[in-house]
Amino acid sequence: MEIVGIGTEIVECLRVGRMIEEHGELFLRRVYTEREIRYCQARRRTTEQFAVLWAAKEAIGKCLGLPWRRSLSWTDMEVRMEAGSRPKVMLCGAAKDIAQEQRISDILLSLSHCRAYAVAYTIAVRMHKED
Repeated sequence: MEIVGIGTEIVECLRVGRMIEEHGELFLRRVYTEREIRYCQARRRTTEQFAVLWAAKEAIGKCLGLPWRRSLSWTDMEVRMEAGSRPKVMLCGAAKDIAQEQRISDILLSLSHCRAYAVAYTIAVRMHKED
């Protein structure tokens, strides 16, 4: 296994809460997938949930070395939270294309948040044939 890239991001939960208040559904649908929106809205402290997913998307972009361009969308990156399992990163569109070009086989993700801040740390890995 080879580490291809790392990324980290810290986000103020209050800032994300303001974005949601100011821009509502437009903001949510631009940044989050339907699955992510349902997940966050079903949880207590919804703003913190949205903030930690925002941090995750920023960290994913950093570990992939993604340049922000028109062909790339926030929703090209999805974080799936499944009970009893670590968060899983799913890529599609331009993000998936870039990951495939780099032969990235997985993105490991660690998330944490409190009322004020949300943080995410990512590691992009490439598996070798002998692994």
